[in-house]
Amino acid sequence: MILTRLQTPSGPRWAAGGRLLPAAFTLNLLLEMPAGLQADLLNAVAAPEPAAPPAGQPLAPIGDHQEVWASGVTFLRSREARQAESASGDIYQRVYTAERPELFFKASGWRVAAPGAPIRVRRDSAWNVPEPELVLLLNRAGQICGYTAGNDVSSRDIEGENPLYLPQAKVYNGSCALGPAIVLISSEAELNSLPIGLEIERAGQVVFTGDASTAQMKRTFTELAAYLFRELDFPAGAFLMTGTAIVPPESFSLAPGDRVRVRVGELLLENPVSR
Repeated sequence: MILTRLQTPSGPRWAAGGRLLPAAFTLNLLLEMPAGLQADLLNAVAAPEPAAPPAGQPLAPIGDHQEVWASGVTFLRSREARQAESASGDIYQRVYTAERPELFFKASGWRVAAPGAPIRVRRDSAWNVPEPELVLLLNRAGQICGYTAGNDVSSRDIEGENPLYLPQAKVYNGSCALGPAIVLISSEAELNSLPIGLEIERAGQVVFTGDASTAQMKRTFTELAAYLFRELDFPAGAFLMTGTAIVPPESFSLAPGDRVRVRVGELLLENPVSR
């Protein structure tokens, strides 16, 4: 089942399977339930079949007070890129092979850019890239309930200068986008070979494309979720970016006016780069 969030004349509303959910419905309610029961709840509370699909401006499919976290160096390509950019490249090889994964905070829900809304590059950075990623939806117990598409916009020169600058390279206004929907799943196996794609358009021309698959990941999704929840509580659930395998060449940097398209499975997330 597909879950979306829309801006309607009566305010933000969730919709499931093309039907509006009650105005009082929040994602928190869904994520209080054990994994696998979400679709049953949505079918029970959704409005009868509408005469027309719900209309409204798409919003990021996340609550204002939920959190987005991210995983680093989960693909070989990401390890290679981080080693090349960093003066301390050996740490990326070590975390790639270590038992404990790299996890870091990315955004609060209210900071997340919606489909079609602008993402940004930092004014104090000269080397910025999008990172297309599968994003897990986790319930309050850390179980995987679904996924969405995400863009972990990053400043590679800031992170490369010193790994301790990671929060500044990763967490700033316009650095995170999610959407356009959440796909609920019944088994982690549905995530094992999802295609991931990236396309960047500049001045009407495609200047970069890349493709990968979740099958290339070194770590499992359950492993990443378990580490995130090991010493943290998420009463309203959480979103977890799972890393990227698509990295533009070192000669490329995002620029204002670019358009970035991230594909995960059948989902397409598109955002302009803000001026």
